[in-house]
Amino acid sequence: MKPSPHLKNNITYTISLQYILLFSYAAASKILDFQNFQIQLGQSPLLSAFAGVVSYGVIGVELILVLLLMSAKSRWMGLYGSFVLMTMFSAYIVIILNFSSFTPCSCGGILEKMTWTQHLIFNILFVVLAAIALVLQSTTRFVYGFLIILFTSGIALIVALFLMSEDIIQHRNNFVRRLPEQFFQEHDIDLGFNSYYFAGTVNGKVYLGNVTAPLLLTETDSALQNKKEIVIKLNKLDFPFRSLQIQVHSKYFFASDGTVPVLFRGKTGDWKAVHQKGISTRFSNPVFTDSVSTAFRTDKANGENVLGEYSHSSNLLKLNPALLQKQIDGIFDTDGILNYDPYTNQIVYLYYYRNQYIVADPKLNLLYRGNTIDTNSHAKIKVAYNKARNERKLAAPPLTVNKNACVYKGLLFVNAALMGNFEDEKMRKQASILDVYDLKKRSYLVSFYVYNIDGERLSRFAVQGNRFYGLIGTHLVSYKLSNMVIKRYSETK
Repeated sequence: MKPSPHLKNNITYTISLQYILLFSYAAASKILDFQNFQIQLGQSPLLSAFAGVVSYGVIGVELILVLLLMSAKSRWMGLYGSFVLMTMFSAYIVIILNFSSFTPCSCGGILEKMTWTQHLIFNILFVVLAAIALVLQSTTRFVYGFLIILFTSGIALIVALFLMSEDIIQHRNNFVRRLPEQFFQEHDIDLGFNSYYFAGTVNGKVYLGNVTAPLLLTETDSALQNKKEIVIKLNKLDFPFRSLQIQVHSKYFFASDGTVPVLFRGKTGDWKAVHQKGISTRFSNPVFTDSVSTAFRTDKANGENVLGEYSHSSNLLKLNPALLQKQIDGIFDTDGILNYDPYTNQIVYLYYYRNQYIVADPKLNLLYRGNTIDTNSHAKIKVAYNKARNERKLAAPPLTVNKNACVYKGLLFVNAALMGNFEDEKMRKQASILDVYDLKKRSYLVSFYVYNIDGERLSRFAVQGNRFYGLIGTHLVSYKLSNMVIKRYSETK
């Protein structure tokens, strides 16, 4: 027994009314909290690259469908559109649950309290309701084939958006961060002073140097539970030290002061260091690539920055003036931080005032140049030259793009200075942002927040194993890294 035309119309009207209520409420909730809606789309692993367009597009489509469903003449168009839109929403959730690198939070609105699985069931129910209404109103069997085509097309469109968004976010990012909220603070100890820096993270130990006590080293375990002090002994102390720094490696440790310049080396077993003769070039930011080689930043005769590599066994200094690229003055515009990753045997130099980093081998041969997700490719600085004193100074505060960095097992961790698109302005005051890059794949991976303590921001940091360590004011904290970051360690070998 076939349903009567009157019953068909009543069923169709009831389904249309449910869609009108759903889309009206959904669109209104998005409009009333539009900024939060954009932020949530920006954190989506599927739509991050298209968050701006999609945020306006979804609201616009929902409102158009409401208008179409309200009129008897255009209701069939509204039902077809609703069928496709709910199919796309369902496909979106399936990909989120099964294929994305992380699961974001809910997009709010009427489904805010539901889990992602409940979202999916809810969406599928409305897909079925739209299909029922369209079949009841159709006078031809071709409606089934047409629905299959629309269903397949909706899924295909979401899959295409996912693939394109992944490529854009990882390789051609338009300054949209991924913040999956999977990084948790584990431990926090108050060191009592804010003069500490990371001297090394080796074999489950964290070593801290102290600028006010240059020969005192603090050692703690990876869980920050046990702490002891180590006194460094140098075989020569008759140098005009101004900036003595300690670096600890697996078997050796180094003490250096590039203003003298001077370098000491010793074994971690007895903590006694011997002066290494031969180095005469003033340097800064040294990294020790092995027991007898050092890479650092120095300057040319005209004062411009250049990266150099010194072999203590052969007393040979090698400079590569082509690595740092001058944009304005060659001094401030090339300022940055040098790191070395012993796991990949690569040197990484990150600029402070532009969105670029350099990857080279220990002999300073360029491997490639990469970019952070920030869009500032040219240093925004103003330099003044004082002829009387023959010195250059910054004439205005520079726009800092990258504050600090470290490398670990092929991953680059960057303390970024600027907010990206679709980010909450409140977080700028509450936390520091860390961006993670995969150097092997030359791609952006993920970001996470490190929260302030007593109004103090993250100043220095290091990574070992599955933990991120940070110095915040007088506090030493550890964060547990997410599985998606730890997984990349094995992939970069």
